[in-house]
Amino acid sequence: MLRTGSEKTNARILIADDHNLVAELCSRLLGKDFDVVGVVGDGRALVRAAGELKPDVIVLDIAMPALNGLDAGRQAKEMLPAVKLVYLTMYSDAHVVAEAFACGASSYLLKTCTASELVLAVHQALRGERYLSKALSRDAIDFLRFGSKRELLNDDERLTDRQREVLRLVAEGKTIKEIAGILHLTFRTVAYHKYRMMEVLGARSSAELVKYAVRNHIAAA
Repeated sequence: MLRTGSEKTNARILIADDHNLVAELCSRLLGKDFDVVGVVGDGRALVRAAGELKPDVIVLDIAMPALNGLDAGRQAKEMLPAVKLVYLTMYSDAHVVAEAFACGASSYLLKTCTASELVLAVHQALRGERYLSKALSRDAIDFLRFGSKRELLNDDERLTDRQREVLRLVAEGKTIKEIAGILHLTFRTVAYHKYRMMEVLGARSSAELVKYAVRNHIAAA
């Protein structure tokens, strides 16, 4: 039976959103039914907090600084295979929805959803059930049912996790020297990663790498 707000569970919830107002509202709302153990504002902080706090559910956005929600969610699932990912975002594109589920999502909601819908999605995730936002288009839902997930992931699978990190920082306007400092790599290693990405993706300039990163939600627009 679905618990109501008066029947608080001890399920541990971690919230990740770079908009303070959204994060605060989610914390207040979910705190009525669950134990909110942390609120973070970027993808790297999410991964760190997941390792430290061991949440049962992570409610996260896709577009976040430092590390996007898709990569952060994937890393969290690698550390905590049982954790449930509930995406709460403005991205309604069918390919993004499918990518989220490929990363291990249990639920996917748009930020236009109602408060009760978010609570319901978390409850269903805890029961091992999948939840899709009522606001998602029929095209997005049909894509999840009938689309080819392998075809969708081919481009991203051509990049290593490290290359995706480098690409995100390139898209943020960081120089090779700055990226080397952030990732604790040598200048030559970062330059090689950038060269390999351009070769693999067929990009002829940094601008084309940035366009690819934004188009594939590796970096925010």
